[in-house]
Amino acid sequence: MNKNFLNLKMILSFVKGHAHLLAISAIATIIRVLANFATPQIIRFTVDSIIDDVPISFNSTVMSFIDSIGGREGIQQNIWICALFVLILALITALSDYTSRLTIAKGTEGIIKSLRDDLFDHIQRLPYSWHIKNQTGDIIQRSTSDVEVVRNFIGTQLSEMFRTIILVVISLILMFSMNVKLTLIVLLFVPLIVLYSGIFYGILSKKFLVADEAEGELFTVTQENLTGVRVVRAFGREGYEIEKFSEKNNRFSDLWVKLGYQLGYYWGIGDLVTGIIVMIIVVIGSVYSVNGIITLGEFMAFVSYTSMMAWPLRSFGRILGELSKTKVSAERICEILREPTEQDRLDSVMPDMNKDIEFKNVTFKYEGNIPVVNDVSFKIKAGTTFAILGGTGSGKTTLMHLLNRLYDLPEGCGSITIGDVDVRDIVREHLRKNIGMVLQEPFLFSRTIKENISIVNPESNFEAIRNVSSIAQVDDAIEGFSKGYDTIVGERGVTLSGGQKQRVAIARMLLQDTPIMVFDDSLSAVDSETDAKIREALKKQKKGSTLILISHRITTLMQADTILVLDKGKVSDIGTHDELISREGIYKSIYDVQMNMSDIDGVVM
Repeated sequence: MNKNFLNLKMILSFVKGHAHLLAISAIATIIRVLANFATPQIIRFTVDSIIDDVPISFNSTVMSFIDSIGGREGIQQNIWICALFVLILALITALSDYTSRLTIAKGTEGIIKSLRDDLFDHIQRLPYSWHIKNQTGDIIQRSTSDVEVVRNFIGTQLSEMFRTIILVVISLILMFSMNVKLTLIVLLFVPLIVLYSGIFYGILSKKFLVADEAEGELFTVTQENLTGVRVVRAFGREGYEIEKFSEKNNRFSDLWVKLGYQLGYYWGIGDLVTGIIVMIIVVIGSVYSVNGIITLGEFMAFVSYTSMMAWPLRSFGRILGELSKTKVSAERICEILREPTEQDRLDSVMPDMNKDIEFKNVTFKYEGNIPVVNDVSFKIKAGTTFAILGGTGSGKTTLMHLLNRLYDLPEGCGSITIGDVDVRDIVREHLRKNIGMVLQEPFLFSRTIKENISIVNPESNFEAIRNVSSIAQVDDAIEGFSKGYDTIVGERGVTLSGGQKQRVAIARMLLQDTPIMVFDDSLSAVDSETDAKIREALKKQKKGSTLILISHRITTLMQADTILVLDKGKVSDIGTHDELISREGIYKSIYDVQMNMSDIDGVVM
């Protein structure tokens, strides 16, 4: 099926519930157009049959109405009646225009609100892998600027397109009723205008797509710079960032300047064609009027209708230009809406999560052909502390992402079970609510510290928040701020140090009170003493919970019940601390190096 049709169908699905407002707007627009067209007929009647002596030729209903207000003689004696009808028509035009604009505005905002809500909801439910592949700036641009383009088209251009079509149809009907030859002359130009507009529609459509993508790149550069402001300042990269932004900005500006040239050509030629049409009708109409082929009133009405039809036709290209922009924006929005969201299996369950976790022959790879983890098997007993050690790229974090189903383990690549239930058979929301994760680079919102901690459980009282903060060894640091827990955290947590951010993130996860807790190198930014205090507090306060510690620091892992050593995606060794240092291997090598460094640091101190 045609992609444009599918996009249109998807966008129209948001009209549901607001169609009545669009219908009222359409009816009001028709009334407005009819009132506009009635005005030249009153002028024609006044000039030909009231001021001049041309016989009145209207249908029986209109003739009966004229007779009821005194006929020709009565109107000649009270010519203000004609002016009154023009005024009434102007009032009808104003009221219908107001109704049309009000209802189309309400309808459009309702449609766009539904679109925004569904788009945001859909993005929230898209797989983690999709978010990794797509740039944040581009997603924001699609969710804001592209939605705004669609809103502008529905609210302004669509009603204008409808009005133009009604104007052209009624104009031609009335013009044919007055003079066929003059109408045919006008019609000769209509295909030219339509063809001309169509050519520009095709040209502009491609150029708008390139400009839209360039805007997305500009959004991305801006977003990355603002979120990474600390790194930019720390390494003195302001000049480089300014140059990079300037390059993207120049390209974006150049594309819109070129589009401006294209639009300028269109408008200029459109003005010329419109002027030629009106000029030809004025010249030929004047000749016809002088020779008695048409009356003076008909000539005046004909020129009015020609102008009324010509100008909308000329702006039809602008509407098509906006349509080309809207087509591009709608496609970019629909690309997101067509992306499949995370779906639970129909027979998904919500089991008790305080059970043994087992990885059996797990193999997983991302986009490439080389597995990140290869035939990994191990078991984590419920209520124990399990540690994972491995170099960069050894697959530590990947295993936790698979456990939490940020990535789904493909069929035939092993299994991950919790209490003998495959994680792929567990409802995602239930799974993630019962697995607390603290990442090495935690994300904090631009809110107060208290709100950042309580975001996982907004109903929590202040004592509960302070309790988890104490376990995370961050309570004293927070109380040291002038506003304490009401201190506003800067965007992405720039108000806090790296260690403070990690500890606030730990407090947040602890408040979630999950049976499984994962610390993915989340103690790397705190000193060894604080690290030890946090682990000791966790051991006392969270008895019965399964703790999974990932770290490069041996002292963080050595007290664990079981330690897994990964090397290049494979299990290199597994056992207790004492068992691992009793035999040669990666763990013992790292232990010896770190212990020697500790001794050196102790001497220096």
